[in-house]
Amino acid sequence: MAKPSGAWIAMQKRRWPLLILLLLFSLSTALVLITRFATDSCNPSAAAASAVSSGSGGARFAGEKARGPPSGVSPSPLEFMKSKLVLLVSHELSLSGGPLLLMELAFLLRGVGSEVVWITNQKPAEPDDVIYSLEHKMLDHGVQVLSAKGQKAIDIALQADLVVLNTAVAGKWLDAVLKDNVPSVLPKILWWIHEMRGHYFKLEYVKHLPYVAGAMIDSHTTAEYWKTRTQERLGIKMPKTYVVHLGNSNELMEVAEDNVAKRVLRQHVRESFGVRNEDLLFAVINSVSRGKGQDLFLRAFYESLRLIQEKKLQVPSMHAVIVGSDMNAQTKFETELRNFVAEKKIQDRVHFVNKTLQVAPYLASIDVLVQNSQARGECFGRITIEAMAFQLPVLGTAAGGTTEIVVHGSTGWLHPAGKEGVMPLAENIIKLATQKETRLTMGKKGYERMKEQFLEHHMAQRIALVLEEVLQNARRQKQS
Repeated sequence: MAKPSGAWIAMQKRRWPLLILLLLFSLSTALVLITRFATDSCNPSAAAASAVSSGSGGARFAGEKARGPPSGVSPSPLEFMKSKLVLLVSHELSLSGGPLLLMELAFLLRGVGSEVVWITNQKPAEPDDVIYSLEHKMLDHGVQVLSAKGQKAIDIALQADLVVLNTAVAGKWLDAVLKDNVPSVLPKILWWIHEMRGHYFKLEYVKHLPYVAGAMIDSHTTAEYWKTRTQERLGIKMPKTYVVHLGNSNELMEVAEDNVAKRVLRQHVRESFGVRNEDLLFAVINSVSRGKGQDLFLRAFYESLRLIQEKKLQVPSMHAVIVGSDMNAQTKFETELRNFVAEKKIQDRVHFVNKTLQVAPYLASIDVLVQNSQARGECFGRITIEAMAFQLPVLGTAAGGTTEIVVHGSTGWLHPAGKEGVMPLAENIIKLATQKETRLTMGKKGYERMKEQFLEHHMAQRIALVLEEVLQNARRQKQS
């Protein structure tokens, strides 16, 4: 097991004075966030055990127990789902984006009075702290959690007004559990797909896809990819497909728009890293894996430092932050990252942070988000719009859903995926390091774009249109 870093120990020593300061400010939101950050940032199981109020990047869930809208607030566009029975089927239950997005939908539906049942198709044989914590969070919200197998699961599927399959892999649950009942359930299935990688295009996963009520995908790029790929590789057609861009939760926006809370969070995180307020922090906030491109980001960061020194440019001290590490697992890829940092002698410039649900403190503390997902990129990339909520410019790969979020030259800059993107990314890092006004302007424009298109109520409206049409079609098929 990896030993805690000196920065982590120092952070713990500073925790209580900071909490007292927060109490004096009477900032309940900042208090909750900073307390969780201090206790959870190096322990993913503890992160899940605290309040699961965020997904794979930021505060994400819609609220606590089911309740109506506050006085003066417009009713939810999902009000028509009141008393409807909805079955949600996830291929796994983890801290990754797909399951957490489905949990967010569960809480939105509970908020309008839907009866929601959750099934996780694949679970480890041994007890898992993260699964335990997430399941109990759902139970606290009034979401029923059932075993993936057995007659009760079949009965719920047959009785449900709507069934949502989450991710392509969840399709394995249909034949394994429903068996002869599959044809009865297909007309009321909405298949929510997040995957972009080619190995998900297997007939055993998606053979029933053409016959479901509809598919919901997070970006136009991914939807087009699925349409082409299923026809060319599998010889099947997509059902009616809806593109639904995601949105930031109200909880995240409360923090992002609270200047005092942001200032306190920024100070606390930067102190934990041992960096000054005027230093520049560039961060990748994704689970550490080759597909997320942390290795290429570190190479670009190193090249930017080398060019700055070579050209004798005057810039503040620059640091790279990798949020999404796993200090206990010590994977081969993560070892490669740490070896690269040691080899280039930039240990004082690079900070690894264990994976956590609580990314708001890091968004408050950094200056630029780097969305460096490789190959086909992100299906959408929720962390990108969350960074925009904190008025951060985004340097992203010109791939996947990132191209539908980041306006090149306005809210950030795009660079190619792969090794050919290393030097363009390095140059973009230098431009933002040397042009403070550009950083601020891009961050402001990103915030404005996010407010126009990527808020919780935008997402709820988009999902509501899909659910309403799927329910209508299911009713028609049942009557015919």
